[in-house]
Amino acid sequence: MQLWTEFHRPLLHFVAKRVRNQVDVDDIVQTVFMKIHLHVNDIQDGQKIKQWIYRITRNCIVDYYRKEKSTQPLPDHLLVMDEYEDEDALQELAACIRPMIQQLPAKYREALELTELNGMSQKQLSEHLHLSFSGTKSRVQRGREKLKDLFLACCRIEADRYGNIIDVQAIRNSKCEAGPCGCQ
Repeated sequence: MQLWTEFHRPLLHFVAKRVRNQVDVDDIVQTVFMKIHLHVNDIQDGQKIKQWIYRITRNCIVDYYRKEKSTQPLPDHLLVMDEYEDEDALQELAACIRPMIQQLPAKYREALELTELNGMSQKQLSEHLHLSFSGTKSRVQRGREKLKDLFLACCRIEADRYGNIIDVQAIRNSKCEAGPCGCQ
């Protein structure tokens, strides 16, 4: 009930800016509150509830446009981050990249540093390393997989259904909880 009181009116305004039909606005907000009710106990960090609610709302708006207007592209304003976007999770994860890459074996570390951090194309990397292009692509891909494994061993990464990162938390008792990643 408290969430309804606090967020109902702001969500109506938020959705109304993005959807013209008032009946659809009401339906979307009702759907948002049904999803909140079903999953509110799943949220672990109460301080991020506002971002979580607005992410649900944004996803419901996107679903509305996909369902109702499947032949029209999504409006540009839905694709742009707004003031409710939570950048903390992405910033925490970005701060982990360099230290995590340093933990990789040398050949994968070099491949990822040059391509992912320094912007070198995989074609340029293949010339630099004197490897075939397909061999270079495989090395970069394996490096990414190893990097992903390191992240998943240290951090619980929560993403929405579109793959957008919404939260990062250290895994308790993991060997790197206090290590280079520092995710909270």
